[in-house]
Amino acid sequence: MNKILAFLLSIGPGIFCIGYTVGTGSITSMSKAGSQYGADLLWVLALSCLFAWTLMEAYGRFAVVTGRTAVNSFKTELKPGKFLAIALAVGIVIGQWNSLSGIVGLSSHAIYEISRLFLPELPPENYWTVLIIAVIILGLLYSLLIVGKYSFIEKILIIFVTIMGVSFLISMFVVLPSPAEIVKGFVPSIPEGPGGNLMVAAFVGTTMAAPTFVVRPLLMQGKGWGKDHTKNQSRDALFSAILMFVISGSVMITAMGAMFYQGLSINKVIDMVHTLEPVAGKFAVALFMTGAISAGISSVLPILMVAPLLVSDYKNGKLDVNSKFFKKLTAVACVVGLSVPILGANPIFAQIATQVANVFVLPLAIGGILYLVNQPEIMKEHRAGWLLNAGLILAFIFSCVISYIGFLALKDLLL
Repeated sequence: MNKILAFLLSIGPGIFCIGYTVGTGSITSMSKAGSQYGADLLWVLALSCLFAWTLMEAYGRFAVVTGRTAVNSFKTELKPGKFLAIALAVGIVIGQWNSLSGIVGLSSHAIYEISRLFLPELPPENYWTVLIIAVIILGLLYSLLIVGKYSFIEKILIIFVTIMGVSFLISMFVVLPSPAEIVKGFVPSIPEGPGGNLMVAAFVGTTMAAPTFVVRPLLMQGKGWGKDHTKNQSRDALFSAILMFVISGSVMITAMGAMFYQGLSINKVIDMVHTLEPVAGKFAVALFMTGAISAGISSVLPILMVAPLLVSDYKNGKLDVNSKFFKKLTAVACVVGLSVPILGANPIFAQIATQVANVFVLPLAIGGILYLVNQPEIMKEHRAGWLLNAGLILAFIFSCVISYIGFLALKDLLL
């Protein structure tokens, strides 16, 4: 166990990045896609994780070689730098705060549904209980954040990401569908019928999440990594991308095995509970929902931090988790996180819609780092080679295509 813990701590920034990407937004998208389309969108997940690895490598390499951060470097190195840096930071914060409200709503509903599983006398809907659970979640997480130490926050995330990964993997093997059907999911296709474009954009919005890359240089600072840690950084990026695919894929396959073949779909949190229980029993349901709750908590922590981190990055390019400004802005984020529970909105719908919105800032995040890692006066001998450049160019094209698909999906949704 000591060796496992030491290994996880050695890749702490990657675990932190998983917190941004594999949260309840991802769990919601994967569950709904698996229940509606089986493994048809597994290829989108694989491509997104591949490009996520490329971007984490690029941002991480830039950070350890130069000692600089992303938003501050956008401001000073790009033209017009200030406008692009502000647009990037504002776009990320808006997308993440929108996601936050759905994540908190989904997590509080999940906790209530687990309670109902073992206490069936509880009513199907209880607005005030769910709201109180949401307040308790945010209160506890905020109390952890104001400790003001990156290493402490990293260890908390490692605990929840580990619980999440183990829970989803076991759940997948309980209802494992045919391996041949899973393999078919790697053949590119967009599902026919309403909602196909929406799910594709949501997949990319949650897996290729811009804050995963943009905040990464700050995490390199918090870890104390420099030029001597280029191999550590690369290993961290690769391991993080692999974990993203394994955890997200296991959720999709679980929903596929439990719901797709029965013609069922997820519209509320309770749908997964009621469908899994007769197939796998209460223990398996509790295990899956424990993973969903862990995913929520591992996402809420970094999302609460994103606004003050990016503001600090823009101003001076430093990681700041100790100032009064950090504590005040994370408190504001906590209030924003209560919007879905207060309004009593459907957290499933809220999560998918906000994940789609995240794709629109991706081209800017990719284009900026593509320019920076190719500057010889900045990167010197560590400039991007042909392989990294090819990956970044393909990721940029992919992000533009997905942004267009996301635009069409949101237009159809609104009309």
